This record gives sequence, C-alpha cells and structure tokens, in this order.
Amino acid sequence: MPSLGRALLLAAAMPLASFVGAQNIVVDGEAIEANEVTVAPAAEEFPEAEIPEETVQLTDAVLANLTQLELSNISLFTFPDTEGVEKRALPNNKCKTFPGDLFYPSELVWKVFNLLTGGALIKTVPLGAACYQGEHYDAEKCQYLLDNWSNSDTHDEDPTSVMSPIYQGATCQPQNAANNQTCELGGFPLYSVKATNVAQIQLAINFARNLNLRLVVRNTGHDFLGKNTGAGSLSIWTHNLKGLKFIKNYESAGGYKGPAFKLGAGIQVSELYEAANKEGYTAVGGECRSVGVTGGYLAGGGHSPMSPVAGLGSDHILSVDIVTPDGRHVTADDKNNSDLFWAVRGGGGSTWGVVTSMTVRVYPKKQFSGLTWSLNTAEKNISSTVFWSAMEAYWRRFPDFSASHSYGYSTLFPAGNGAFLWSMRPWLVPGMALDDFKAMVAPLFEEWATLGFKVEPEYFEHDNFYDTWKNHFPMESVGSATIRTASRLIPKANWEDAALLNETISTLRGIIEEGSALIQYNMNAAAPAETTESAANPAWRENLMFAIIGGGWADTATTEEVKAANVRITQDWMGRLRKITPGSGGYGNEGDVMEPDFGQAFFGSNYARLVELKKKIDPWGVFYAPTAVGSEDWYIARQNDWLTLQTDRLCRK
Repeated sequence: MPSLGRALLLAAAMPLASFVGAQNIVVDGEAIEANEVTVAPAAEEFPEAEIPEETVQLTDAVLANLTQLELSNISLFTFPDTEGVEKRALPNNKCKTFPGDLFYPSELVWKVFNLLTGGALIKTVPLGAACYQGEHYDAEKCQYLLDNWSNSDTHDEDPTSVMSPIYQGATCQPQNAANNQTCELGGFPLYSVKATNVAQIQLAINFARNLNLRLVVRNTGHDFLGKNTGAGSLSIWTHNLKGLKFIKNYESAGGYKGPAFKLGAGIQVSELYEAANKEGYTAVGGECRSVGVTGGYLAGGGHSPMSPVAGLGSDHILSVDIVTPDGRHVTADDKNNSDLFWAVRGGGGSTWGVVTSMTVRVYPKKQFSGLTWSLNTAEKNISSTVFWSAMEAYWRRFPDFSASHSYGYSTLFPAGNGAFLWSMRPWLVPGMALDDFKAMVAPLFEEWATLGFKVEPEYFEHDNFYDTWKNHFPMESVGSATIRTASRLIPKANWEDAALLNETISTLRGIIEEGSALIQYNMNAAAPAETTESAANPAWRENLMFAIIGGGWADTATTEEVKAANVRITQDWMGRLRKITPGSGGYGNEGDVMEPDFGQAFFGSNYARLVELKKKIDPWGVFYAPTAVGSEDWYIARQNDWLTLQTDRLCRK
C-alpha cells in the first residue's frame, strides 16, 4: 500500500482558516515543506479489479496513515462517515466557496492536494489561449485551432475545453483574439484532476465536499447545457479512464446472461463500436463519435441508431461502479445499491457521483440497410409549396416507418430566400435487407414523384453496425457561442388524432419558417422486455418524433437581440411544442437549459422519486448541474433571467 512517507499530519488540529492557508505540513511536531518526498500518493491497490483504473482506491486504511485528528477539526480528505468527523459549519455556506473567499484553498493546499493525487492536478489554461498574446501564445497551435475549432476531436484531449462555449461565457474563443479581446477564465474551472484511477476521484470529491467547493465533471466536453464547466470550480476530468474489457459470458444481478463490455468512464462511442465489432457484436451508443459512453450519455438515457430495436442506451446497463458524494467507491446493480442503480440509468449525469465504469450488454452483429441524401431546394428549383407538401408526406408516414423499426435522422436548415438544406444522415433499419428497405421507402418516393419532388438517395448495406456508423454518420459541428437548442419528444398520440396531427405539422412548419433549424429523428425507443425498471424518461417509450429546434444570433448582436433570440426559443417556439404535446417531455441531454419545468420534461413521473433519492445520496449538495435533479434548489449568481451561464458562484436559494 502506498503511504505518505512519514505519515502526513496535514490535517492536524488547527483552525480551518489557518489550515487552508498553511505553508507547511507538520510531522512529529516539526514543520517541513510539503513535496514529493514528504507526501506520497494516497492510495491502496486492489489487483483483483477488472480494469486498471479501479485497482487504485482511497480507503479508511489509507486515511489512517494520512490524518491525525485533534479536538473537532477534521481532515480535508476524509470520508464524512469517518469516526470523529463532524459537519463543518462555514460562515457563508449558502454559496459554494469561491476564489477570493476566506476559506478558499491557498496555493499550498492545492499543492498538497496535487501531491496526494500523484501529480494529477492541472491549473486551467484555456485551449484558446494559444491565440492570445502572452506566455501561452503559440502561432502554429492557434492556426490549428482556428482551422479545427468546430471539430469535436479538437476539444477531447483538453482538460477543460467545452463544445458549447456559450455557457462558459465564450471568454477565450480563438477567433476573438484578432478583435483585440482578452482571454479570461470565465466559467472554466480553476483546477482539474486528470483522473487515471479511482483514488484521485475520491480525493477530489472529499476535498470539494469538505471545503464546500463547487465540483464539476468533464469527460470529452460534449455537452449542450453547460453541465461540464463552472466558474471557480474543481473539475474531475474522466477522459483518461480508458479501461475496456469484453466478457463473453456475463451474469448480471438482474438475471441477464450473455456478452457484455466493462467500460471505463473515458471510453468514447467510437472506441466502443470498434471493440464490439472486433468481438463480433453490436453495441448500443450514440451517433456522435466523441461522446463519452458512460457519462452523461447513458446517465441521461441515451438515444441510439439501435433504439428502434433495442430501446435506450441506459436499458443495457448491467452494473455501475461509481464514486458517490460521500467519496465511497461502490457497485450498483439490481441487487446492490438498487435505488442508485435505478437512478443512474436515465436520472441524469453529474448528479449521483462520478462513474468510473459501467458494464453494458451487447447484441450479435446485425446487417444494416439504409440511405443518405442532401438536397438544397434552391439548387433544384423546388418551390416552397412543393417542399412542404413533400415534408408533410414524410411526417405523416412516421407510424408506418416506426412499425418497421426505422431510424430516420435528418437535419433541416434555412438556406436563405425561403430555401432549405435537407440532409438525411442517415435513414436506416437495423436487421433489414436492402431490398426490403427499398420496398419500405418506395411508397413515399412514389408520392413525392406525383408532387414533383425528388431526392437522389445513396443506398447502402452493411453486415455490421460499425461500418454503417463509420461510413454514413457525419462529424458533428461544435464550438459555436451564438447558437442554442431545445428539444421535444412528440408522441404517437399526435398521429392518432387527425386534427392534432394537422396542428403538429403546422406548428413544426411555422417554427421552421420563422428561422429555426430542425434536427429530427423518426424513432421509437420502447424498452426491451428483459430490461429492469429505470429512471429513463417515460416519454421516450411513446415517442415517434424526436425534434431538436434551435436558433442563433450574430457575433455582433446586442444584448437585447440575444435576449430576444433566447426568449423566442424557450417561450415561443418551445411553448408551441409543449402545447401540442401535453404530458410528454424532452431529452435532458439535448434539451432547453431554460426549460420552465425541467423536472417533468426531462424525467417525467420519475422526478419526485429522484428528488428524494438525491437528498438521501447527496445531502451536502456536492454535485450540481443545470437541469439536473435537485438543481432547482441552486442558482448561479448575476445571471439574466433568459439564459443561465456558468460564469459566477453557485449558491443555494
């Protein structure tokens, strides 16, 4: 077991104010400098763990070597249930401790924390700083960033960069350097822990909880609501937890027997798909290659190209290893910590703890058939009347397509002067032969021909999902600070009532004609018969169309213009979608950060139970994220009422 060398007495009895500003550690009554010799990483090894990152953990035995307690003062790194530990009462505990506050850790304390984690602490330098004059300027790197800022891969390997910089405040965008702007931290965390083992995560959680620091969790930076960043915070960066193990005959606590993968928290969609294909199986994951599988994706439910035949990604979680808000590393499944297991499967990310791994079910290889197309109506001289007639014909056939387990993913963007760019990217059916797929779409194409509307489809057929995904799904464009999106799940009921279907079609058309983009999915995500109960939004089970809308504003827009754009998204466009889908909801991972009743919208009838469980598991409020369970009890200081950014301190209401 690694130790602290000469038994670190860093948490010896001294008032908190003097501790967080301490200049030395005390060993055997002697003040000595804290360094790599006097402070060793705090960890115990568990070689029986199935993936490398879970072999190194923080335990009570380790803490016994770290801490000597006197009177009522406690270590900054202990578990809350450690003998003799009392709840620390901070004078300003309404808000999370913020840089500049009396009890914010000094540089020395950050240094000791870094030593305990084995040198995993990173002080934030924004990725875009390479474009700004100063110590971090790098002309070559800057040019690369300018050329590739919209590519999600650009942000994956940075500890703090986010793919939706609007919520960070967009304070260090590379393209802004040429306009004589400055690079500021804004809503970036001040420090990040580059997690490569469980012990580092446990230390970070205990440290943040005991000092009342804001804690955020970041994997790849792929997030649309600002959940992975926060001003003045400590961030846990899970991207490097890359353990991956195939288990051919896994037996779950819930009764499943069959092939599975154990995934470290840093495994991304592309890595899972490749590994599953290599073993001869198909995994359930998202369409974007940069997404971290076990983070917000699965915790939020996770829709997939496999959803029409396999349900949500969260339906395939068999077991979860997670560090909970008390700093303990536990396993949750259908028999152990079953309430937690229920919650982490659809109850949202950055809420219940930091997942270190998940074990997920996989399916045998399937063939996939489908098509893609891209159409600019102006280039094809297609009138608005013809276009909307064609789109309406497509929408009206959604029940038929869904009955065939269809997955239709397309984007619709205004192209100016009443024209549109409609890209199908792709439309496919898992397990269907190409001839059958062509027969499925033929009636629609025949109807379109009578309207004078024609696309030029490129058909495909593969004997596995990996090749389908790799060849026919696009790279996602990220990095814009002038775009915001929202979403709604439109249920089958809207197609079962003729008048309501007409209203649905006219509502969607009206929103798009007013300038919104539309990302639309025709898919159902019914739960597989063998899936045990979970916290996934029940609205997914009745879904027929998942619609993402969004709008933007110019870089030079005034505050009033930005406000008008955001109000239009939340109150006008989303208001109309809510009106035609009473009782339905949205997808929390791709929802409206300003959703007025996010609990109902993103969690449905599960929300009340989730709130009670959040109070039980995290009474300290260690984990917060916008629109996450319990977030209604918190606010970010100094924000507009039409858009919440993560640019100031986090406070309780």
